[in-house]
Amino acid sequence: MDSTARERNIARARLKFLQSAEPPASVVPEKIRDSWQRSKHWGIGIDEVTVPYQPDYDRESRLMRAATPVLDRLERTLAGSDVCVIVTDRKGWVRDRRVGELRLSAHLDRVKLAPGFSYAEQFVGTNGIGMALEERRSSMVLGTEHFNERLQKVSCAASPIRNPISGRVEGAINLTCWNGPAGSLMAALVQEAADDVERMLYESGTTCEHALLEAFRQATHYGCRPVLCLGQDLLLANSAAAGRLTGDDHRLLHEAAAELGHAPRTRRRVQLTGGRSVLVRCRRVDGPAGKAGYLLDLTFDDAPTAEEPRGTAGSRAPGGSRGGDARPCPLPGLAGADPAWNTVARTAARCARERVPLLIYGEAGTGKAALARAAHAFAGTAWAPVVIDAADPRYGADGATAPNRPYNAYEATGPDDAPLPGSLPYALRSAPAGPGRALVLLHLDAVTTARAPAVAQALSAAAARGTWTVATLGRAPEGADTLLRCFAEAVTVPPLRHRLADLPALVDALLRRVGAGAECSPEVLPLLRRQDWPGNVRQLESVLRKAAAGRRTYRVEPRDLPPSLHAAGHRALSGWETAERDTLVAALLEADGNKLLAAQRLGISRTTVYRKMRAYGITLPAHH
Repeated sequence: MDSTARERNIARARLKFLQSAEPPASVVPEKIRDSWQRSKHWGIGIDEVTVPYQPDYDRESRLMRAATPVLDRLERTLAGSDVCVIVTDRKGWVRDRRVGELRLSAHLDRVKLAPGFSYAEQFVGTNGIGMALEERRSSMVLGTEHFNERLQKVSCAASPIRNPISGRVEGAINLTCWNGPAGSLMAALVQEAADDVERMLYESGTTCEHALLEAFRQATHYGCRPVLCLGQDLLLANSAAAGRLTGDDHRLLHEAAAELGHAPRTRRRVQLTGGRSVLVRCRRVDGPAGKAGYLLDLTFDDAPTAEEPRGTAGSRAPGGSRGGDARPCPLPGLAGADPAWNTVARTAARCARERVPLLIYGEAGTGKAALARAAHAFAGTAWAPVVIDAADPRYGADGATAPNRPYNAYEATGPDDAPLPGSLPYALRSAPAGPGRALVLLHLDAVTTARAPAVAQALSAAAARGTWTVATLGRAPEGADTLLRCFAEAVTVPPLRHRLADLPALVDALLRRVGAGAECSPEVLPLLRRQDWPGNVRQLESVLRKAAAGRRTYRVEPRDLPPSLHAAGHRALSGWETAERDTLVAALLEADGNKLLAAQRLGISRTTVYRKMRAYGITLPAHH
């Protein structure tokens, strides 16, 4: 099949793919089919190029210092030809462009393939740069294989640029020319150029990086035991280690290595996420300039151990103290195995068991009160905790006051300094007290400076009688010193956006709590993970409650979620924009993601649908 016939067939397959929900025809190369699917999922426009612009960037970055000699050589070699050379960073931002022909330069300017613009696949759709960065391998996109029609006049070949020391993709180098038969030559040339840049990156590496790389190579040359190499800005892991470690595990091991690094060689057991443990043999790696980093030889346990020695590295309690056990603490009604959450839960359980007054910090909706209740239940007491809200209007607009009586700092107590009935101190002193009891004061920050001494006295009196006293707050109270002295320990509940690894467990637990008898489809979790959740767990519970109540099947599907969760905008929307976004999401969900059908039902063009999806950050799963 000649190139012209091939391009016609691919163009027809692309048009059919855009107009239907069917996958692209087999005439389209597999890598291009996959990229078209991603481009359609992201809602990329097909007849206009809309890409973000970032004019300010580091023109003297390490990548550009390594790439500039290679670009200079290629520019001299390709002078006068219709070939353009482009270098981007790892996120697709164009950092340099060398063009030998004015007509090609003008075309590239029109399609914004120029320094300062991003050609990541999520913005432009199928193109050489975007595919090379998305798939981490060399790519070739010829003419009609481009997703956007404005790019179909050119062909391009790109190859990722990897840091030869860390293995991380640092960027991509791309060759673009007018659409023609020079494909195989371009692919070979761009790979050679990428190799040259990688060699320059290696030569520009620091002596510390070279020392770490050499130590890593020696450690992994024989055998396949898990090995991790850690430097200041470098992480190397072989496949045996990388496949069993998460980003949180890397952080825990880095903390452990920093603690163990005072000796040239040492070993200790470290607790990882999810209750797993690993025996770490740590060796300091020295370079010509001194300490370069650490080499960690790992031995994984197949199951959590029953007991871990005190002082185990890898978990940190609030305030900087080390925790002795990082296994999940199963508080009743709560879920999660995130290291930070696990430390908070374990500290709260210990304080409840030992009756240590506890202060719980955290954003609204993170579950501070639920943590106090669960820790109290975990201690095995028979009585439910008494919960008093300092912000309750019954205690007055500015705190506590007797009914029908204006608050006065000098009238907060009666004879013998007894709190007046109806005041917040009176409510605290009236709560049942004694061993096995718990008193939880919500919104401690609502207590004013004038009322702080009386509240502090009431809390201290309850604690003296054996009551476990707990307070929650989101910020420091006005009477900080007086009130904070009532609590021996403090924890901070992490916001939901900092423990997204716990989302699957949280979703299951919350669906059981709402009693809907529903489960969550796999397509829902990616939509939940990309949210900031300013209302934290409380907001997640509200979303799941409404979705479960309105679901059409036995499980919660993406179409059951509110429209706002299908968008990823980073600015506040007006009322009109919110209504427009929600209407568009509803139409797309009703059309099962078919942009053409949604456009017809809304009475707008398909191009407008694509543009609005890009503007509001709307993405939908490929199938519902």
